[in-house]
Order: sequence, then structure tokens, then C-alpha cells
Amino acid sequence: MKKIIFILFIFPCFLFGQNIDSLKLALKNAKHDTTRCNILSILTETASDEEWPVFNEQLKILAEKNLANNNSPKNFYLKHLATAFNNIGYLAKFKGDIIKSLNYLHKGLKIQEEINDKKGKADSYYNIGLMYRDQGDHLKALEYNYKSFRIQEELGDTIRMAYSLNNIGTIYDNQGEADKALKYYLMSLKMMEQIGDKQGIATGINNIGFTYDKKGNIEKALEYYFKALKIREENNDKLGIAISLNNIARLKFKKGQIAEAILFADKGMKMSMELGYPENIKNSANTLKTIFQKQNKYKEAFEMYELEVKMRDSINNEETQKAAVKKQMQYQYESQARELKNEQDKKDIIAKAELQQREKERNYFIVGFALVIVLAGFIFRSYRQKQKANILIAQQKHEVEESRKEILDSIHYAKRIQKAHLPTLNYIEKNLNRLQNRG
Repeated sequence: MKKIIFILFIFPCFLFGQNIDSLKLALKNAKHDTTRCNILSILTETASDEEWPVFNEQLKILAEKNLANNNSPKNFYLKHLATAFNNIGYLAKFKGDIIKSLNYLHKGLKIQEEINDKKGKADSYYNIGLMYRDQGDHLKALEYNYKSFRIQEELGDTIRMAYSLNNIGTIYDNQGEADKALKYYLMSLKMMEQIGDKQGIATGINNIGFTYDKKGNIEKALEYYFKALKIREENNDKLGIAISLNNIARLKFKKGQIAEAILFADKGMKMSMELGYPENIKNSANTLKTIFQKQNKYKEAFEMYELEVKMRDSINNEETQKAAVKKQMQYQYESQARELKNEQDKKDIIAKAELQQREKERNYFIVGFALVIVLAGFIFRSYRQKQKANILIAQQKHEVEESRKEILDSIHYAKRIQKAHLPTLNYIEKNLNRLQNRG
């Protein structure tokens, strides 16, 4: 038994040549809790059925301890705690405790949503969707599968996208919407073929055949059933082979090919009995009962009828349990929904308050910035006015200097003229004396 709920998410039971003993030794010698968490996470994937739950509990305790002490990196420990919760959910499902399983899957999902672990969210949505599908809650099954698919598409995860599409097709098939189911089965098959997933291809082909079967297109259904059988035989998928054999037997009987129908039905019954699945045994018994009735083999037909009823009772008991569990799940879901809504309301209030505070801070900044701009404008205006005043004063000073220079030049010029035209006293006395002497 592996920890991951569905085969899509099972990791290979090896780690690049490292065995379990070497991982245990590495765990013992690890010096940091981050290293211990990583090793424990791998051990929950690769250890035996008896050991991995022990390692998972150690992972949970180690992650919770570091988170309680506010150790970094916080998101790293939250991611590992979510993994531990999902593993506990799987273990609870394996033990038949659906309520506990769903509760822990939602706990893990809540953490993954908080830290925005996209891959983790996609896986959790997928697993929760299958839980609801198995309980017959088609609406919630579709809701979670679509959520998973959208993230897988964003991440470009073709494998998980293909399986999600197949699951969506199955849900529509269960609702009786054959055309929608066929659409999603074909989309899934195309992706399975691109990635070369043989088991996924066989499942997709068989589902397509079953849809044509329900639509009454026997030839097309047989074509796909035989294709699925061939791939399953190549992969030695016994459960798949048993399903394909019984499907082919039914349609061969419908076509009136009794000898071939009994051949395929016998093979399907032997393999179903070997595997011990009530649903498969019931289907094979029903097919053989119908064939024996057609052949007037009433004793054999009655034996198959008794076996069919026995298997149906076993399944009905399971269905009764599922119905009770479904009611509990509904209550659990509604309680969790209310809790999540309350928490979201609290977050919305906090977010609103933070937004208002940011708006206030923004408004304060805008007002402050505007005041700075206005002040800068006043300063710049004052500076420009001062510059203009200085220029004017300089011009006025220059004009005064020019006027003063012109006045001084005029005075100097007048003095020079005066000096040039007025005779001196000596000159006058000298000339008077000369005139007297002449007289």
C-alpha cells in the first residue's frame, strides 16, 4: 500500500539507486530539520506499508515543532505538514474512516491554499474530487476536478490533466450525460497517447467503448473494447482484462454470437474470481446467467443468479454504508464551509482595514507631495523674482555708472575748454607791459 490515494500520484519505489536503509542512515546523520523533513517525506513514499505511517508521524511532529518555534523557512515546514495531513487522510480512507480522511485532506488543502502551493492544491483537489465521486456526490466531484484541472493546465502538467479529464468524463457518464462524457474521454485519451501512459490509454479507450455501448452503437463499442483488452494484456493488467472480457462477452451475446460470448464470459469470470472483486464477479455472473438462459441451461443459469445476488448484497451493504457516510460527509463539508467562510470574513475585514490604511497613507502622501510641489513653486518663484531684481539693479547700477561717467566726462571736457580759451594772469601782465613800452 502506498500513501498517495490514487494511482496517478504514486511515486516509483526507488530513489535513484538509493535504498531504504541508506535513507534511514541519512536520516540518522542529518544535522538540520530541513534535511530530515525531506528524507522523511521520501520515506513515506518508499518505505513498507508497516513503516511509512511511522515516518509520516515523525514528519508531522517535526514540521509542527518548527512552526511552533517560528523557525524558518516557514513555508517549507507548512508544505511538509500539508503532505503529512494528506498521508493521514489516505491512511484513514484505507481503514474505512471516510470522515477522518476527508477532514485531513481538507486540512492539507487549507495549508496549500495559504502558501499557494499550486501543485499541492491540484493534487488535493483531485483526490477530494475522487472521494466525492466515489460517494456519488457528482456536483462536488465536478467542482474539485475542475479546480484541479485549471491549476494543472496552468502548470502544464499533462499527465494530471489527462486523468482529471477522464474523471470528469466518468462523472458525466454516471449522470447519464453520454455526449459530455465522450467529449472528455476523447480529450483525455489524446493526452494519454501524447505522454505514452499505457494504463491510462487502456482506461480511456475502455471508457469510450462503454459510452458507445450505452448509446447503442455495438460495433463501435466492440472496437474500443478490443483495443483496451489488447493493451491490458500487454501490461498484464488483470483487473482491466477481466473488465474488458466481460464487456466483450455482453456485446457478443447481443449480436447473437453465443459461442464467442460464452468463451469471453468464462475467461472473465475466472479472472474475476481470482481477483475477488464483488463488482466484477457480479457483472460476469449476470452475463453468464443471461447466456445460460438463452441456451436453456437453467441449472447453470440459477447458479449464476445466486452468485449475482450474493455479490449484489455485498455491494449493497457497501452502498448502505456509503449512504450513511455521505450524510456525515455533507454535515462535515457544511461545517468546514462555515468555518472557511468565517475565516475568510475575518481575512476580508483585515484586508479591508489594511486597504483603508494604505489609502490613507496614499492620500497623506499625495497631500504631502502636493504641499512640497506648492512650496517648491513658491521658492522657485521667489528665486526668479530675486534674479529679475538683481538683473534690474545691475542694469540700474550700470545706467547710473554710465550717467555718472557722462557727467564727469562733460565736466572734464568743460575744464579743458576753459583752460584752453582763458589767458593766464602772467600772459595778461606780460602783454600790458609790452603795450606800455610801445606807447
